[in-house]
Amino acid sequence: QTASVNQDPLHRASSCSWLLLNQMKEITGIQDSAFLLAALKAADGDLMEAVTFLTEDPAPEPVQNLAAAEPSAWEGSAVGKQLPQSKSLTSAHPAASLFLSHDRPQDSHSAENKNRSKRKRCEAWGESPKQNDWRRASDWPVGMKNIGNTCWFSAVIQSLFQLPEFRRLVLGYSLPQNVLESCRSHTGKRNIAFMQELQCLFALMLGTWRKFVDPSAALELLRDVFRSAEQPQQDVSEFTHKLLDWLEDAFQLTVNVTSPGNKSENPMVQLFYGTFLTEGVHEGNTFSKIETFGQYPLQVNGYRNLNECLEGAMVEGEMEEATTSQSVKYGQERWFTKLPPVLTFELSRFEFNQSLGQPEKIHTKLEFPQTIYMDRYLYCNKDLIQMKREEMKRLKEKMVTLQQKLERYMEYGSGPARFPLPDMLQYVLEFIATKPAGAVPSAQGSQITPLHSQAKPHEASFAANSSLQQNSSVELQPPVSAAELSECPAPRVVSEEELNLVQTCLQRWRNEIEQDVQDLKESIARINLSIEEMYCDPLLQQVPYRLHAVLVHEGQANAGHYWAFIYDQPRKRWLKYNDISVTESSWEELERESFGGLRNASAYCLMYISDQVSRAEARQFQKEVEALSPQLRHYIQEDNWRLEQEAEEWDEEQSCKIPQMEPSPTSELQDLCSESGSGAVWMKHVRSLSSEHARIAKEQTAKAIANTADSYEKNGVEAALCEAFHEEYSRLYLLSKETPTPQNDARLQHVLIYFMQNNAPQQVVERTLLEQFADKNLSYDERRSISIMKVAQEKLSEIGPDIVDMEEYKRWHEDYSLFRKVSIYLLTGLELYQNRKYQESLTYLVYAYQSNTKLLLKGTNRGVNESLIALYRRKCLLKLNEVAASLFISCEEARVSEGVSILNELIIPCMHLMNNFEISKEDLDAIEIMRNRWCSYLGREDMDAKLQMKLGELLPRLLDGSTEVIVLKEPPKIRPNSPYDLCSRFAAVMESIHGASTVTVK
Repeated sequence: QTASVNQDPLHRASSCSWLLLNQMKEITGIQDSAFLLAALKAADGDLMEAVTFLTEDPAPEPVQNLAAAEPSAWEGSAVGKQLPQSKSLTSAHPAASLFLSHDRPQDSHSAENKNRSKRKRCEAWGESPKQNDWRRASDWPVGMKNIGNTCWFSAVIQSLFQLPEFRRLVLGYSLPQNVLESCRSHTGKRNIAFMQELQCLFALMLGTWRKFVDPSAALELLRDVFRSAEQPQQDVSEFTHKLLDWLEDAFQLTVNVTSPGNKSENPMVQLFYGTFLTEGVHEGNTFSKIETFGQYPLQVNGYRNLNECLEGAMVEGEMEEATTSQSVKYGQERWFTKLPPVLTFELSRFEFNQSLGQPEKIHTKLEFPQTIYMDRYLYCNKDLIQMKREEMKRLKEKMVTLQQKLERYMEYGSGPARFPLPDMLQYVLEFIATKPAGAVPSAQGSQITPLHSQAKPHEASFAANSSLQQNSSVELQPPVSAAELSECPAPRVVSEEELNLVQTCLQRWRNEIEQDVQDLKESIARINLSIEEMYCDPLLQQVPYRLHAVLVHEGQANAGHYWAFIYDQPRKRWLKYNDISVTESSWEELERESFGGLRNASAYCLMYISDQVSRAEARQFQKEVEALSPQLRHYIQEDNWRLEQEAEEWDEEQSCKIPQMEPSPTSELQDLCSESGSGAVWMKHVRSLSSEHARIAKEQTAKAIANTADSYEKNGVEAALCEAFHEEYSRLYLLSKETPTPQNDARLQHVLIYFMQNNAPQQVVERTLLEQFADKNLSYDERRSISIMKVAQEKLSEIGPDIVDMEEYKRWHEDYSLFRKVSIYLLTGLELYQNRKYQESLTYLVYAYQSNTKLLLKGTNRGVNESLIALYRRKCLLKLNEVAASLFISCEEARVSEGVSILNELIIPCMHLMNNFEISKEDLDAIEIMRNRWCSYLGREDMDAKLQMKLGELLPRLLDGSTEVIVLKEPPKIRPNSPYDLCSRFAAVMESIHGASTVTVK
């Protein structure tokens, strides 16, 4: 093991290469480190160029140079063995083919595809400095991360998720506890686990604030079943079959509770499975059988459109029986007896090449409609369809006959070369009307005599060959024939009578034949029209199915890339789901990329939905999120909170950068090399927090630097920094010693006031103040400011971990960040309360109390006034309870529902949350008041039975929720370190509270 590790190129690389390789794995989904390292070296350390090699069509030169420059990196590896045979870097690794169309010809879309690839990289990897490029836009559908050869998963899951009924079934799945505990089989447990992961994934796709989600958890359960070294590319049909099987088994566990073994009650079966009847003749015996199908397979080869495919699948051979057993014809017909709401067709585009011993993809064109009518394939229409099939058969036979007649006209002749007969007659007409050059009319008629026949032979030869005569004056040339002298073929002798007779006959024959050809073409066109309109009968257009999704495969049989076109019903347009990217599309683009025939991309699976499903209510993601279980809502909230943290860190990291020339790839690598692994990430987090806190004090820093002008000119930059440092320190120290008032909390002005009032270590205080002058995000606009900043940065670099405990330093800054967050929650809650927006106010106040409790555990001056939060939380809760109770007893259905919702989602969770802490007497009294209000409604004669029943359901939760999972709706996210004037806002709200007047803060 040790020897093999030492030989790994990755272990010979520097720490900077390790970081870049991890980024490349994330971007491309390719996990082969040696392969990625080779691409990185070929790009001279430039990450973007290396990714371009892997995701676009690179020239072969970099590979050749790479192989020559670094032979040791390829020795003994599978990549090294494949490289000499491959024409490009990407073909050396099977996973890389996901993003390519192998052997794709250069077409008009190549530039468009290249630009689209670059846009996707920007969206996926956070290259854009705009944080909004990471975020989901309103309710725009989210993409799905490709974690390495998983585009098939994304295409299928996105298509299913966009089915409202399927989404509702998955998100609403729940298994009784006794069934869950009694499940002992490995398969059952796996199916339940997969369903739970799928639920979480769907919940994120509904409520995430991210632009795309990570399906790793659900995919992890599939790896053992599908992935193997011999099969790097997953077959989308096989996966969809397995997925539906697992979901069917998971739902069957719930069905078995009431109807053991009854698969007809299984919602997956009801949604995706149908039945068809097969009738036929085999070896003289008739048979009939009913079969179930989920995805209906269709052969593509030999058909032009989907209806032809279906017709070919429904009818095989002949169904007729002869009078004698010796002439019995074999065949069968299939008829759908039950169609599922979601009808899926598998288009078989692969066949096995016996000579090559490997599968090949069929790239022929196959058209399919946006709406298909299934009436012609239903058993209930059997008699009518059989009549039409007989008529179709008769018309096709007649068309064959007419086409054969037409071919006899259009391919006329007895030899190997054949030509259209009308053209041949026209050519003869042109021939007889042609006169040779130099022809002289005869006295007897139209005898045509060549001009040179009237001259002497040697004179004619001289006239025709004057250039040769100049070179040879001794030897005479042979006489020239009429064919040689004539410019084009022409008859030699023809009389006017002959000419008129032949022209008349040929013209008449040509007209007759042209009329015959025209009649044949018109007859064929009429038959074609009759065939096309054969099933346009309104009686056969009662069962429409609308195209919902098209799964596309680009590449060859053994490798390629999947994406999906899905129709967005609310927006009335097609969207293209390509891994993390979800973009607007059109039917024209879908045709180009799905029909096949032009490039290596073609439809692989078609998903149609019934008219009833397509008319389903338009999705409202927010309402669906609110209808989720508390556990799933909490899961979404946690992930969104993580996104906010990531985005905040990204903003803080970007704010540390000052405008400068773009660094070269080499310098970027050197910067990365100076940091190592997780320690670099940890340090960035520490710096980002202290940098934000420095930015809050930006104006004070600028004033302190401005006051050092004289010192800078007289004594230099270090003296100026020292003066500014001591001046700012003194100012903050005096502020920290001032007696606080209700309207003034000095801690909000500066991080160091908070540190000083809480006795932070002196080293933490001094380093924080030094960072204030060294921070890069301050917009210095003069030479003195820049000089002071650089000196401060140099002094910071000299302060090592032995001087300042960076873990402790980080904790102090995290505490101050949380303190500002609590303050903003409190102020927002108080403002909303004063404006009688009790629902929104309560959420902010609860979160303020929760977060503040963590701070107060470290010291009374670490957080804000707990009694103030508790007072207004209590007031808000009592007001809200009055509102909910009034709505409940109104007896109006909508108002009752609103009151119950307030009670369930806000009041009860908040009451139980209060009970989890050391509750005060005031809070306890408030809870009793609220409970008594609801208990007083029990047994009231003026309240109808339905309300009494609903009240009976509510009271157990209201009175005892000790076992309940507490989930409160999270307030809108705030940026606690944003440099707005929090102090004036605090003063306004506090003045309002103590002065009993409402203050509005913009």
